[in-house]
Amino acid sequence: MKLIARYCRPYAGRMLFGFLIKIAGTFADLGLPWVLSYILDEVVPLGEIRPVLYWGAVMLFLAIAARYCNIWANRKASLVASDVTRAVRHDLFVKTMGLSGSQTDRLHIPSLISRMTSDTYNIHQMVGMMQRLGVRAPIILLGGIIITFTMEPVLTLVLVVLLPVLGGLIFYISGKGIPLYKKVQAAVDSMVRIMRENISGIRVIKALSKTEYEKARFAHASEDTVERELHAGHVMALSGPVISLLLNIGLTLVVVAGAYRVNSGASEPGKIVAFLSYFTMILNAVIMINRIFVVASKATASADRIEEVLGAPEELLLQQGEETGAQRENVPHVEFRGVSFGYHAGAGEREKYCIQDISFSLRHGESLGIIGATGSGKTTLLNLLMRFYDVTEGQILVDGQDIREIPPEELRSRFGVVFQNDVVFADTLQENISFGRQLGDEEVSVAAECALAAGFIREKEDGFLHKAAIKGADLSGGQRQRLLVARALAGMPELLLLDDASSALDYRTDADIRKNIREQYADTTTILVAQRASSVMQMTHILVLEEGMCIGYGTHEELMQQCAVYREIAELQMGDVE
Repeated sequence: MKLIARYCRPYAGRMLFGFLIKIAGTFADLGLPWVLSYILDEVVPLGEIRPVLYWGAVMLFLAIAARYCNIWANRKASLVASDVTRAVRHDLFVKTMGLSGSQTDRLHIPSLISRMTSDTYNIHQMVGMMQRLGVRAPIILLGGIIITFTMEPVLTLVLVVLLPVLGGLIFYISGKGIPLYKKVQAAVDSMVRIMRENISGIRVIKALSKTEYEKARFAHASEDTVERELHAGHVMALSGPVISLLLNIGLTLVVVAGAYRVNSGASEPGKIVAFLSYFTMILNAVIMINRIFVVASKATASADRIEEVLGAPEELLLQQGEETGAQRENVPHVEFRGVSFGYHAGAGEREKYCIQDISFSLRHGESLGIIGATGSGKTTLLNLLMRFYDVTEGQILVDGQDIREIPPEELRSRFGVVFQNDVVFADTLQENISFGRQLGDEEVSVAAECALAAGFIREKEDGFLHKAAIKGADLSGGQRQRLLVARALAGMPELLLLDDASSALDYRTDADIRKNIREQYADTTTILVAQRASSVMQMTHILVLEEGMCIGYGTHEELMQQCAVYREIAELQMGDVE
């Protein structure tokens, strides 16, 4: 609840104004039964029409005022709820974008998606309801009790006896509901994960005829979510029937006792009618308070999950060092010094390392090809270089400066990157290349030409203004990869990272793109992760990895002589190349 209060604080003035309007409307509602009682007991016996009309006009005014004020206050409440939710969602998104790779791994992307959607929706519901019912219900409850006590103290005792029982019941059930709703959200996370996997891999699923299998997986996750929702709903809904039963018993007692008091002359009919109206209003107020606690239980569970993300510590802290961005003479452009890393390992836990003691250096304009078996740590090296994760041991330097001393935005602005399974956005091909960097048409065109993407782009009816489908579904695999390479080149990067960026290209196209990069981006330092020996053999340096360790480093010719693993790869793929 602290999180919700913190985000509501900037809107305190607007909320207070809405509360005042709501209070005015609620008091108008409370006044209606009292005026009716007065008319029945005091005005009607006079036998004059004018006072009846006058007090009838008062009732009409109160009814209109109550209606107008409640509508106005509810609209104000909806606006505040929307603004609060927008602020929470914005901060959550910004924080999510700043999470380290290890934090994202721990929290899981599907869970982050559900926190951004269903959890923020629960907070929206909570903030809106607290402004609408959180003011009205307590006022009607307390105000109704006070008014009925002044009118009929004896009958009011029935309410006084029931309220502590009702309050204790509501608090007890609400306490049970919060952990149950946390379990519901965890089940939603699992369901979203399966849904996301299936949507992303729908072609593979169909190709392998696993549609029924995936349907069963999703049905199981959905059923688990439904079961948890039903369990939480049953527990929270238990209060409704019990409250209604107790209040209806109380109402029955009031009717019986009221009839006896009217017959005995101890009370007047108008007061009994008003008392019954107030009792109904109080009954509804208690039910509204119960609804508030149900929604509050959901929102509290959701707020805790959101706070887990917003409160996550900064893992990729900027370390103190020399002035960032300073160019140094006679230092490598990129240097790895004894780098070791494990995704879930601390310093010294070498048995958990997936990268061990990697050292190499590249000067400006040089290139490095990284080759090795699947799972040998090739992509991990790129993730470490871009500081998605911090090294467990060792150092990574760019222009002689530890990357932990460089602000992440400044560091990453130096890179042009193509990742495995990179994303083509549902936007124009030009914007997919420019990617919000406000690049001119000439820069985009030059990058597309170098990546051999300009040809197929110009064949489109709208050329560079052609709007790609979601994830580039209307492009072939090779077209997508060439478009992504163009995006990486368009910003004239200092460092170009290509992670298996040619897997969908034929050998000739792959070779032509690499040739264009060498000629047109000669000052750019390039690191290429590849499965093909032919893709790395022209690189200045080649790093051969096996189970996270360097087993070969040098030129193609040197490795053919010195590294049996590299020689085997090259001979299997290209035959006898010596």
